[in-house]
Amino acid sequence: MNKTKKIRIHQGRGNVFADLGFPNAEREQLKACLVLQIYRLIKSRRVTQAKAGEILGIGQPHVSGLMRGQSGNFSVERLMDFLTALGQDVEITVRPARRGHGNLSVVLAGC
Repeated sequence: MNKTKKIRIHQGRGNVFADLGFPNAEREQLKACLVLQIYRLIKSRRVTQAKAGEILGIGQPHVSGLMRGQSGNFSVERLMDFLTALGQDVEITVRPARRGHGNLSVVLAGC
């Protein structure tokens, strides 16, 4: 006897962390995008994790965590420092909000 289970699908809001109810979802999304960019840059350079650690000023175990998508140990500012160490320009733009409350958005190539 085959029983079919119905699965409900909900349209995401563009931020998986908000969809899952994480506190500080915008910050977590930003960190995930920054880590993804760092991962791609390290991979494209084809350097060892030890060499990447020298470039970033951190130990190989921390690079390993980054390469596995773990951003918890690092602040947004520190992740941006890693990007500049990898030869990237990081730009932050602040402008008046269209509505009463401001919003955080991330514009990264490929994120």
